[in-house]
Amino acid sequence: MLQKVLIYEDNETLRNGLEELLMLSDAFVVTGSYGNCLEALVQIKNETPDVILMDIDMPGMNGIEAVRKIRTTNKQIAIIMLTVFDDNQNVFDAICAGASGYLLKKNVSEKLISSIKEVLAGGAPMSPSIAKMVINSMQHNTAGQYNFTAKENDILKLLCKGNSYKMIAGQTGLAFETVRSYIKKVYEKLQVHSATEAVSKAINERLV
Repeated sequence: MLQKVLIYEDNETLRNGLEELLMLSDAFVVTGSYGNCLEALVQIKNETPDVILMDIDMPGMNGIEAVRKIRTTNKQIAIIMLTVFDDNQNVFDAICAGASGYLLKKNVSEKLISSIKEVLAGGAPMSPSIAKMVINSMQHNTAGQYNFTAKENDILKLLCKGNSYKMIAGQTGLAFETVRSYIKKVYEKLQVHSATEAVSKAINERLV
């Protein structure tokens, strides 16, 4: 079954380019493509996408505000931010608003398809420079308050780097179900219910 993608990007040339890029894959279909996100809630309800590609700087309402609104009614849908911004504030605001991943536009041509597949597999894809910045921002360790074990802490760190459960299993040598069990414990300690919420809280509270 084709995975449905909804695009919000005010640059028409780039928007068309994203559509063409997705058309090259036999895994996705673009159900809608818009220059602003003012009607995002209605469009999402009507088109039921699996993934949303969301620009930040758009007229009328920016992408971060749109993500916040979307999350009031839909906690599950995957949202990847596409932007030229790589500053701390925009990254943290987007992820804390509920974004599932953060991809710089300069990395789109080589990273878009793999990022969509990754987010659908439960990961939190980020451009390399974004991932590095996120990890660097979490150097001040305040995770002790959650009483993470060393393994739970390691797995949370891998989750924050954008790894899916399967990728974490491969990197740690643990069985997939074991990884799932560890992540469930991390969620319980953080009092969250998803990878997006866990990453958001880890960044916001400078954990790991």
